[in-house]
Amino acid sequence: MEKTVTEAIGHRRSVRVFKAEEELDSKKVEQCVRNAILAPTSSNLQLWEFYHVTDKTTLKKMTKACLGQNAAKTAKQLMVVVVRKDLWNKRAQANIDFLKKTYGHKPASEYTKREKFALAYYQKLIPTVYFDFLGFLGWIKYAAFQLIGLFKPIYRQVRTSDMRIVAHKSAGLAAQNFMISMAAIGYDTCPMEGSDTLRIKKILGLPWGAEINMVIGCGVRAENGIYGPRFRVPFETVYHKI
Repeated sequence: MEKTVTEAIGHRRSVRVFKAEEELDSKKVEQCVRNAILAPTSSNLQLWEFYHVTDKTTLKKMTKACLGQNAAKTAKQLMVVVVRKDLWNKRAQANIDFLKKTYGHKPASEYTKREKFALAYYQKLIPTVYFDFLGFLGWIKYAAFQLIGLFKPIYRQVRTSDMRIVAHKSAGLAAQNFMISMAAIGYDTCPMEGSDTLRIKKILGLPWGAEINMVIGCGVRAENGIYGPRFRVPFETVYHKI
Protein backbone atom coordinates (compact mmCIF):
# COMPACT_ATOMS: atom_id res chain seq x y z
CA MET A 1 0.00 0.00 0.00
CA GLU A 2 1.42 3.36 -1.03
CA LYS A 3 2.17 5.96 1.60
CA THR A 4 0.36 9.27 1.71
CA VAL A 5 2.29 12.36 0.62
CA THR A 6 3.00 13.31 4.24
CA GLU A 7 4.05 9.76 5.08
CA ALA A 8 6.34 9.58 2.04
CA ILE A 9 7.99 12.91 2.90
CA GLY A 10 8.54 11.74 6.46
CA HIS A 11 9.90 8.38 5.29
CA ARG A 12 12.33 9.83 2.76
CA ARG A 13 15.90 10.04 4.00
CA SER A 14 19.23 10.27 2.23
CA VAL A 15 20.16 6.60 2.43
CA ARG A 16 23.91 5.95 2.14
CA VAL A 17 23.87 2.14 2.23
CA PHE A 18 21.37 -0.05 0.40
CA LYS A 19 20.57 -3.72 1.00
CA ALA A 20 22.59 -6.02 -1.24
CA GLU A 21 19.83 -8.63 -1.49
CA GLU A 22 16.96 -6.27 -2.34
CA GLU A 23 16.42 -5.66 -6.06
CA LEU A 24 14.23 -2.93 -7.52
CA ASP A 25 11.45 -3.27 -10.05
CA SER A 26 12.64 -1.07 -12.93
CA LYS A 27 9.07 -0.54 -14.12
CA LYS A 28 8.12 0.91 -10.73
CA VAL A 29 11.16 3.18 -10.82
CA GLU A 30 10.17 4.27 -14.32
CA GLN A 31 6.71 5.17 -13.03
CA CYS A 32 8.38 7.39 -10.44
CA VAL A 33 10.09 9.22 -13.31
CA ARG A 34 6.69 9.67 -14.92
CA ASN A 35 5.63 11.33 -11.68
CA ALA A 36 8.82 13.41 -11.72
CA ILE A 37 8.06 15.02 -15.07
CA LEU A 38 4.73 16.28 -13.76
CA ALA A 39 6.66 18.68 -11.53
CA PRO A 40 6.28 22.42 -12.14
CA THR A 41 8.82 23.76 -14.61
CA SER A 42 9.71 27.30 -15.59
CA SER A 43 7.68 28.37 -18.65
CA ASN A 44 6.77 24.70 -19.13
CA LEU A 45 10.03 24.25 -21.06
CA GLN A 46 10.86 20.96 -19.28
CA LEU A 47 14.60 21.40 -19.77
CA TRP A 48 15.44 18.06 -18.21
CA GLU A 49 16.26 14.45 -19.03
CA PHE A 50 16.45 11.39 -16.78
CA TYR A 51 18.99 8.62 -17.32
CA HIS A 52 17.96 5.42 -15.56
CA VAL A 53 21.10 3.33 -15.07
CA THR A 54 20.54 -0.38 -14.45
CA ASP A 55 23.42 -1.96 -16.41
CA LYS A 56 25.97 -3.47 -14.00
CA THR A 57 29.02 -2.37 -15.99
CA THR A 58 27.74 1.19 -16.27
CA LEU A 59 26.89 1.21 -12.56
CA LYS A 60 30.53 0.40 -11.75
CA LYS A 61 31.74 3.24 -13.97
CA MET A 62 29.24 5.59 -12.36
CA THR A 63 30.37 4.58 -8.87
CA LYS A 64 33.91 5.63 -9.75
CA ALA A 65 32.64 8.91 -11.21
CA CYS A 66 30.65 9.45 -7.99
CA LEU A 67 33.94 9.31 -6.07
CA GLY A 68 33.23 5.87 -4.66
CA GLN A 69 30.43 7.03 -2.37
CA ASN A 70 28.57 4.24 -0.59
CA ALA A 71 25.29 5.62 -1.92
CA ALA A 72 26.54 4.87 -5.43
CA LYS A 73 28.57 1.76 -4.62
CA THR A 74 25.65 -0.08 -2.96
CA ALA A 75 22.88 1.34 -5.17
CA LYS A 76 20.90 -1.18 -7.21
CA GLN A 77 20.07 1.48 -9.77
CA LEU A 78 21.00 5.10 -10.39
CA MET A 79 18.94 7.98 -11.71
CA VAL A 80 20.87 10.82 -13.30
CA VAL A 81 18.97 14.11 -13.53
CA VAL A 82 20.30 16.10 -16.47
CA VAL A 83 19.62 19.74 -17.29
CA ARG A 84 19.20 20.50 -21.01
CA LYS A 85 19.13 24.30 -21.16
CA ASP A 86 20.60 23.90 -24.65
CA LEU A 87 17.26 22.49 -25.81
CA TRP A 88 15.25 25.62 -24.98
CA ASN A 89 14.50 26.33 -28.65
CA LYS A 90 13.13 22.81 -29.34
CA ARG A 91 11.10 22.76 -26.13
CA ALA A 92 9.66 26.21 -26.89
CA GLN A 93 8.65 24.99 -30.36
CA ALA A 94 7.02 21.93 -28.79
CA ASN A 95 4.90 24.28 -26.66
CA ILE A 96 3.98 26.34 -29.73
CA ASP A 97 2.93 23.21 -31.63
CA PHE A 98 0.88 22.04 -28.64
CA LEU A 99 -0.88 25.39 -28.30
CA LYS A 100 -1.73 25.58 -31.99
CA LYS A 101 -3.14 22.06 -31.85
CA THR A 102 -5.14 22.95 -28.74
CA TYR A 103 -6.49 26.18 -30.26
CA GLY A 104 -7.20 24.53 -33.59
CA HIS A 105 -5.14 25.31 -36.67
CA LYS A 106 -6.50 28.60 -37.99
CA PRO A 107 -5.27 31.91 -39.41
CA ALA A 108 -3.37 34.11 -36.94
CA SER A 109 -6.06 36.78 -37.25
CA GLU A 110 -8.62 34.41 -35.73
CA TYR A 111 -6.71 33.78 -32.50
CA THR A 112 -8.19 35.36 -29.38
CA LYS A 113 -6.18 37.93 -27.43
CA ARG A 114 -5.31 35.31 -24.82
CA GLU A 115 -4.23 32.80 -27.47
CA LYS A 116 -2.04 35.39 -29.20
CA PHE A 117 -0.41 36.25 -25.88
CA ALA A 118 0.39 32.59 -25.16
CA LEU A 119 1.92 32.06 -28.60
CA ALA A 120 3.89 35.30 -28.43
CA TYR A 121 5.29 34.19 -25.07
CA TYR A 122 7.07 31.25 -26.74
CA GLN A 123 7.71 32.91 -30.09
CA LYS A 124 9.15 36.18 -28.77
CA LEU A 125 9.71 36.34 -25.01
CA ILE A 126 11.43 32.97 -24.54
CA PRO A 127 13.96 33.63 -27.35
CA THR A 128 14.61 37.08 -25.89
CA VAL A 129 15.41 35.62 -22.49
CA TYR A 130 17.23 32.42 -23.50
CA PHE A 131 19.17 33.35 -26.61
CA ASP A 132 22.72 34.47 -25.94
CA PHE A 133 26.11 34.69 -27.61
CA LEU A 134 29.13 33.79 -25.47
CA GLY A 135 27.46 35.51 -22.53
CA PHE A 136 27.85 38.99 -24.00
CA LEU A 137 24.24 39.42 -25.11
CA GLY A 138 23.10 38.32 -21.66
CA TRP A 139 24.93 41.21 -20.01
CA ILE A 140 23.48 43.68 -22.52
CA LYS A 141 19.98 42.37 -21.80
CA TYR A 142 20.71 42.47 -18.08
CA ALA A 143 21.73 46.15 -18.23
CA ALA A 144 18.69 47.04 -20.33
CA PHE A 145 16.27 45.22 -18.03
CA GLN A 146 17.81 46.83 -14.95
CA LEU A 147 17.33 50.25 -16.55
CA ILE A 148 13.68 49.51 -17.34
CA GLY A 149 13.31 48.23 -13.78
CA LEU A 150 13.98 51.71 -12.46
CA PHE A 151 10.56 52.70 -13.75
CA LYS A 152 8.43 49.56 -13.42
CA PRO A 153 8.57 45.98 -12.12
CA ILE A 154 10.32 43.71 -14.61
CA TYR A 155 11.94 40.30 -14.81
CA ARG A 156 15.65 40.84 -14.20
CA GLN A 157 17.29 37.38 -14.35
CA VAL A 158 18.25 37.31 -18.04
CA ARG A 159 21.96 36.46 -18.05
CA THR A 160 23.19 33.03 -19.11
CA SER A 161 24.06 32.24 -15.50
CA ASP A 162 20.56 33.26 -14.42
CA MET A 163 18.89 30.97 -16.94
CA ARG A 164 21.13 28.09 -15.85
CA ILE A 165 19.85 28.58 -12.32
CA VAL A 166 16.26 28.60 -13.58
CA ALA A 167 16.79 25.32 -15.45
CA HIS A 168 18.50 23.66 -12.48
CA LYS A 169 15.70 24.77 -10.13
CA SER A 170 13.12 23.11 -12.36
CA ALA A 171 15.21 19.93 -12.53
CA GLY A 172 15.52 19.95 -8.74
CA LEU A 173 11.74 20.12 -8.38
CA ALA A 174 11.39 17.12 -10.68
CA ALA A 175 14.06 15.23 -8.75
CA GLN A 176 12.13 15.77 -5.52
CA ASN A 177 8.96 14.46 -7.17
CA PHE A 178 10.94 11.36 -8.10
CA MET A 179 12.35 10.79 -4.61
CA ILE A 180 9.00 11.30 -2.87
CA SER A 181 7.40 8.89 -5.35
CA MET A 182 10.09 6.33 -4.58
CA ALA A 183 9.53 6.76 -0.85
CA ALA A 184 5.79 6.25 -1.34
CA ILE A 185 6.35 2.72 -2.67
CA GLY A 186 8.98 1.77 -0.10
CA TYR A 187 12.07 2.45 -2.22
CA ASP A 188 14.90 4.64 -0.96
CA THR A 189 17.13 7.24 -2.56
CA CYS A 190 20.15 9.41 -1.99
CA PRO A 191 20.75 12.56 -4.05
CA MET A 192 24.46 13.07 -4.71
CA GLU A 193 26.23 16.23 -5.84
CA GLY A 194 29.75 14.96 -5.18
CA SER A 195 30.77 13.58 -8.55
CA ASP A 196 33.00 14.09 -11.56
CA THR A 197 30.33 15.49 -13.84
CA LEU A 198 32.58 15.47 -16.91
CA ARG A 199 33.19 11.73 -16.50
CA ILE A 200 29.46 11.15 -16.01
CA LYS A 201 28.68 13.01 -19.22
CA LYS A 202 31.18 10.83 -21.07
CA ILE A 203 29.75 7.63 -19.55
CA LEU A 204 26.23 8.58 -20.60
CA GLY A 205 27.28 10.00 -23.97
CA LEU A 206 25.83 13.43 -23.23
CA PRO A 207 26.48 16.46 -25.44
CA TRP A 208 28.53 19.48 -24.39
CA GLY A 209 25.47 21.57 -23.55
CA ALA A 210 24.03 19.06 -21.06
CA GLU A 211 24.65 19.58 -17.35
CA ILE A 212 24.43 17.12 -14.47
CA ASN A 213 21.95 18.29 -11.86
CA MET A 214 22.38 15.34 -9.49
CA VAL A 215 22.88 11.59 -9.38
CA ILE A 216 20.36 9.70 -7.26
CA GLY A 217 21.26 6.36 -5.72
CA CYS A 218 18.29 3.98 -5.57
CA GLY A 219 17.66 0.87 -3.50
CA VAL A 220 16.16 -0.34 -0.23
CA ARG A 221 17.80 0.99 2.92
CA ALA A 222 20.05 -1.28 4.93
CA GLU A 223 19.94 -1.20 8.74
CA ASN A 224 23.01 1.02 8.74
CA GLY A 225 21.85 2.95 5.68
CA ILE A 226 20.99 6.15 7.50
CA TYR A 227 23.97 7.71 9.24
CA GLY A 228 22.10 9.48 12.02
CA PRO A 229 18.83 10.99 13.24
CA ARG A 230 17.22 13.67 11.12
CA PHE A 231 18.28 17.23 11.99
CA ARG A 232 16.52 20.40 10.92
CA VAL A 233 17.01 23.89 12.31
CA PRO A 234 14.01 25.10 14.37
CA PHE A 235 10.91 25.75 12.27
CA GLU A 236 10.71 29.31 13.62
CA THR A 237 14.06 30.19 12.05
CA VAL A 238 12.87 29.41 8.51
CA TYR A 239 9.14 30.21 8.61
CA HIS A 240 8.15 33.85 8.40
CA LYS A 241 4.48 34.81 8.24
CA ILE A 242 3.81 38.29 6.91
